Amino acid sequence: MSELNPEEKSKTTRSKLVAKNFDFDFFTSVYQTKSGNTYYFLYDQGYRAIENDGFILVKKDN
Repeated sequence: MSELNPEEKSKTTRSKLVAKNFDFDFFTSVYQTKSGNTYYFLYDQGYRAIENDGFILVKKDN
């Protein structure tokens, strides 16, 4: 996922994640924001589904 998110935050599509063999069923933690958005993290990289089969990718601050 870090290839698709070289910065702290970016957008991508489900098809790009699937092309990289991303497994949506595997994650190491879940974070829910105060506004109710749920991010799924794989170590320090996280994602959240948005409209039109899109995803927001974020990097967790260490």
